[in-house]
Amino acid sequence: MSRVCSRCVMDTSDAEIQFDQDGVCNHCHKFDDLQSKQLFRGAEGESRLSKIVEKIKADGIGKEYDCIIGLSGGVDSSYLAVKIKDLGLRPLVVHVDAGWNSELAVSNIEKIIKYCGYDLHTHVMNWEEMRDLQLAYMKAAVSNQDVPQDHAFFASMYHFAVKNNIKYILSGGNLATEAVFPDSWHGSAMDAINLRAIHKRYGSKALREYKTISFFEYYFWYPFIKGMRTQRPLNFMDYDKKEAEAYLQETVGYRSYARKHGESIFTKLFQNFYLPTKFGYDKRKLHYSSMILSGQMTRDEALDKLAEPLYDANELESDIEYFCKKMRISRIQFDELMQAPIHDYSDFKNWDSLQRRAKKAQSLLQKLLGRRINIYS
Repeated sequence: MSRVCSRCVMDTSDAEIQFDQDGVCNHCHKFDDLQSKQLFRGAEGESRLSKIVEKIKADGIGKEYDCIIGLSGGVDSSYLAVKIKDLGLRPLVVHVDAGWNSELAVSNIEKIIKYCGYDLHTHVMNWEEMRDLQLAYMKAAVSNQDVPQDHAFFASMYHFAVKNNIKYILSGGNLATEAVFPDSWHGSAMDAINLRAIHKRYGSKALREYKTISFFEYYFWYPFIKGMRTQRPLNFMDYDKKEAEAYLQETVGYRSYARKHGESIFTKLFQNFYLPTKFGYDKRKLHYSSMILSGQMTRDEALDKLAEPLYDANELESDIEYFCKKMRISRIQFDELMQAPIHDYSDFKNWDSLQRRAKKAQSLLQKLLGRRINIYS
């Protein structure tokens, strides 16, 4: 029987969830003990963000761009793009087109770029390679089907940053809406070892144009040799998702999506059908739990929202039909993939052992230096 946290709405779909004597889960305690201390609001947030912005500007003197941001067309990245204009930063904006953009997403991106006056570089992925990789992930029957898109997004960001001599990557990631995420659900999107192992097993086309980031690059080359840093400015703002969306609508004419991640047709189907149907993972629980902890939603409001259906039946059939047509598979093949026995990402070669060794080295170095080292992520 499923058990639900008494404070947020996370439940035993997370196989590693733990509850205290009051029924409060470990995700809530993690937020209280660690993550809440990384959220800064009001005057303190402004002060801290101001120092970060000053550093970015100083390091960017004489350069065409002082930072780089990825723009998906979602609320988080769109709001960040508009706000850093107000902060006087000069970003290179990168959008990765993996073949699944909705028309509304393209329209929203165009509006933001026009309003802010930014330079936009759209990296169009090789569709045949992307299709082959995504189909390999479907055949592997792992939960993290979004890795092919996510890894391509981050890899492109890093490669463009290096090419343009940019040290700072600004991310729309934030704890106000993304604090809760169970490790048991899937592995890291940055694990190129795992990505290539899955593709080697189930893919049929060489990945000649698809760029990846190696373990060495991610943990050592970019942060220590290139001196690159990732900053999450929304953690230093009074970020409220509903207010941010209303602000975008008023400021740039932004149009809302019907659901979270509606900017990508693939991600919409993946999160609202594939994950809950095949694995029992409803990502709304993570999103709503994060908003409960950050004070943007009550638990009762979250429970009411969870009672709503994930998909309209007609819309679902339309999206599946579109997915099958674009992936060049039949509906029978799609149903067979949905019914195939599931695997964990760890059933394939991955970087977990390397990561454990890096963590041990990090811990030892922190003891020797007497300070915290956490700059690679």
